Amino acid sequence: MDPLYAASIIFILLLFYLGIGIWVFAGLFLIGFSSLYFIADFPLARIGAILEPTVWRSTTSWELAAIPMFIWMGEIVFRTDISQRLFNGLAPFVNRIPGRFLHINVAGSALFAMVCGSSTATTATIGRITLDELQKRGYSRSLAVGSLAGAGSLGLLIPPSIVLIIYGVLAEVSITKLFAAGLIPGLMIAAIYMAYIAIVAMFRPSMAPATADRSDWRAMLQGLRLLAPVIILIVVVLGGLYTGFASPSESGALGVAVTIVMTTLQRQLNWKLLLESSLAAVRTSCMIIAIMVGAAFLSTTMGYLHIPAGVARAIDSLDLSPAVLLIVLAIFYIILGMFLDGISMIVMTLPITLPIVMAAGYDPLWFGIYLVIMTELAQITPPVGLNLFVIQGLTGRSIGSVALDALPFFFLMCLATAILALFPQIVHWLPGLLMSAK
Repeated sequence: MDPLYAASIIFILLLFYLGIGIWVFAGLFLIGFSSLYFIADFPLARIGAILEPTVWRSTTSWELAAIPMFIWMGEIVFRTDISQRLFNGLAPFVNRIPGRFLHINVAGSALFAMVCGSSTATTATIGRITLDELQKRGYSRSLAVGSLAGAGSLGLLIPPSIVLIIYGVLAEVSITKLFAAGLIPGLMIAAIYMAYIAIVAMFRPSMAPATADRSDWRAMLQGLRLLAPVIILIVVVLGGLYTGFASPSESGALGVAVTIVMTTLQRQLNWKLLLESSLAAVRTSCMIIAIMVGAAFLSTTMGYLHIPAGVARAIDSLDLSPAVLLIVLAIFYIILGMFLDGISMIVMTLPITLPIVMAAGYDPLWFGIYLVIMTELAQITPPVGLNLFVIQGLTGRSIGSVALDALPFFFLMCLATAILALFPQIVHWLPGLLMSAK
């Protein structure tokens, strides 16, 4: 069967299974099985022989051990007052900037992303603290919601990122290098968001009214004391990674240990918190691994049907320039992100898109950052933008209203992608610096 025809059938099956509400990993397995059995005419015994090594290969990479560690660390932090400390600690530093406390959404999300690795957890944690507080102080509700939706997605890009770990395992790229490559672009996007908020606030001061909160050096020192737990975690996790002292998995375990010690010293750790956080980490980790296994099986199926090679030849025949190829892929991922979560989107498409972009001359390290930003865009794109659902749950507003508030930050993220395409050295600078230091 023609590879493009087979790809069309798989895409239709994907839409069908997702449309009837079946679990993503189950849908991936069913699509893979149906394609091998009905399209490739493989007997059941051969399908089983394909499935067994695929499951083993996709679940036994040591790097995957970092996923439950970073998730567990974020779950513990989520259940303590560290997030509340973020708001109070950052307040003195942003009070004199146009936009004032609206910047806490962005700065708080960026800092929390450095100890969490999850976009939805970052959005939920920061939003739980800031949205009501900003409303009480008379800040613009739309700008508060929009900035939270955009900044919350930074949990996917700023290390330690669960999505970067998954991409590194699938693309066989160093996770430490990916973590280094994602830091500067993540901070750059945060800076772009803060600049936009400041500009809007300068032209419309009523969106960020003045407050009586102190912002002198004493208040800033007090703020640093409140931020100390987060800063310690960042230094331990990222410092261990970038100095080569620990691998990603070891850094995750070290971060969990330090988090437990800090919460114990603050007398916040108890058996209930430990049980709830560990169970939540297990559930989320199992969900991620199940999707990866299903996607690995589907990717293997597409290989047997020669779909990646066929699609690559079709795109190559269009003779697209590298810049146009990126734009086409961006449109493809934005549309796909309307129906799939970010992890599913990456693991399902990578076998096709990675060879294409490498043939066009793009480095897999740079493409990993590009792909994660596409995933971030999917987080704030209806109807399946996970960050939008989180904020809807926090505010009670409709998905359409939240998406409209997030729209300026969607375009700002597109601007950041264009900057990274024009200046790829932004991605490569920190990994290159760390490699030269070693």
